[in-house]
Amino acid sequence: MIVTIWRHGTAEEGVNDRLRKLTSAGHEDVGVGCRQFQHACKQGNIAPLTTILHSPWVRTTQTADIIANAFRAARITPETALRPGSPLSAVDGVLSALSANTAVAHAVLVSHQPLVSQLVDHWLGDAGRVPSLPPGGLVTLSFDVAVPACATLLFWSFPPAYEASV
Repeated sequence: MIVTIWRHGTAEEGVNDRLRKLTSAGHEDVGVGCRQFQHACKQGNIAPLTTILHSPWVRTTQTADIIANAFRAARITPETALRPGSPLSAVDGVLSALSANTAVAHAVLVSHQPLVSQLVDHWLGDAGRVPSLPPGGLVTLSFDVAVPACATLLFWSFPPAYEASV
């Protein structure tokens, strides 16, 4: 199974963190990221997206909507385990459920810092191998078994250029 961890795009300031919306730059960066991501997946012969799970907060929902519009075949669902402050074990449970579903070839998880970078380190088993994800940044991993320290890094990509790196 392929999993892409995608941090939400740049968000506006706000008193209520749950309600912060993407800025116009955040919308634009994620849109560019989608085009570059599609290209990187084609070049790497990576399975197309089938599922998008996102934190139910506004900026992650908006980011997931942009991704879903770019990948029309993907199913989009809010996931409480992707909210800020969620334990890694909760997301491990989500990954286990995804891997048990044979219809899920490639899932995107849209969430927040520090959770997104913690997940990358947790699943790679190698802290700091990928730089901390900026707003709009993404990391794509491959799993033979959906457990910590068992992922293989396929690539990571950050705005504004979204040039894939390994």
